[in-house]
Amino acid sequence: MIRSDLREPREEARPNAAQFRYALGNFCSGVTVITGLTSDGHPIGFACQSFTSLSIDPPQILVCPGKNSTSWPRIAATGRFTANVLAHDQQAVCVAFGSSTGTKFESAPWTTRHGAVLIANALAWIDCDIETVHDGGDHYIVVGSVRELRVERENEGPLVFFRGSYGL
Repeated sequence: MIRSDLREPREEARPNAAQFRYALGNFCSGVTVITGLTSDGHPIGFACQSFTSLSIDPPQILVCPGKNSTSWPRIAATGRFTANVLAHDQQAVCVAFGSSTGTKFESAPWTTRHGAVLIANALAWIDCDIETVHDGGDHYIVVGSVRELRVERENEGPLVFFRGSYGL
């Protein structure tokens, strides 16, 4: 049962963007690189912290690319993507894929497997078909139906982002 007083709007002002970012910066997140192949076969990708598991049965994940991303529309057009989970020693890869320059794939070796673009030395990768895309404010909420996945580096830690920097 939902308490009716919880549904009533509060009188105080909503937090501004800086307050929101500061508060949520206290939640540590892993970092992924979302990749795909363009229609002409070129790799494309971007760094993404908005990533989580959604369902075990059927296996699904969520990623939330920003609406201002120039990479996401080209990946979305293919109907699939790969989430590469970065390892603790891949900060430079994250920085490169977080930029808007065309040198992203020079930051790390990469390969393809059954059409998935895999970043070398990532902890794991999850290749997905795009099942649905929802509006989420300044982001899209993308449900990925898992096609294939693999853990590549056992017993190693992830790249973690916390309070505006890498690590804890």
